[in-house]
Amino acid sequence: MTAKILLIEDDFDTNQLLTRYLQKSSFEVHRSYDGEEASLYLDSVSYDLVIVDIMLPNISGFDLIKKIRLNKYTPVIIISAKNTSQDKVRGLGLGADDYITKPFNMNEFLARVKAQLRRFQKYNQQTDSITENLYHAGIHLDLNAYELHIHGEIKQLREKEFQILKLLMSHPNRVFTKEYLYETIWGEPYLKSDENKIMVHIRMLREKVETDPSSPQLIQTIWGIGYKLGEGDK
Repeated sequence: MTAKILLIEDDFDTNQLLTRYLQKSSFEVHRSYDGEEASLYLDSVSYDLVIVDIMLPNISGFDLIKKIRLNKYTPVIIISAKNTSQDKVRGLGLGADDYITKPFNMNEFLARVKAQLRRFQKYNQQTDSITENLYHAGIHLDLNAYELHIHGEIKQLREKEFQILKLLMSHPNRVFTKEYLYETIWGEPYLKSDENKIMVHIRMLREKVETDPSSPQLIQTIWGIGYKLGEGDK
């Protein structure tokens, strides 16, 4: 089955060039030249991969990534002339799976596209076969019973705690920004004042999953960015 790709790039020549290369590899490509148009595509079509520039008319690439990550795990590749570490950290923190800096080699670009599509296909196969449980470092999260099992002991979680832990356990070692966590779990636009709300829930969750909540090994803080799920006690 042909992979369906949404390419969001406002430069006409670059958009056309990338489209030709993708089509030569037998991918179905939907092209968009601005963020608002791309947002409409995302509302009406299901894609296997999204390739997006950061600097776009009307709606930025960062905002489109946030929109995608509200309810989808579709792989996202950023292509951008912005090559600062701050831009890369922000893009990956919001949920992008790869960041390619312009100008880039077309063979490398296609290799990265195919790599993301392979991962997405593998992920879909895994989630189709087992969706009831998540396991990580001695923790078992039962998605049907809404129960947390730690070394055989059942612990009760509040709704937001459960959703945060489910998200982290679904993507071990991936860093989630506070902004992404809030907008995904609470479903509302993130404000700086919401940071304390996230910290409170993380603290309560650590009290239930960490051997020593004052020195967390599982739910780790990435200073200045957000949180990730680590390997736990060694």
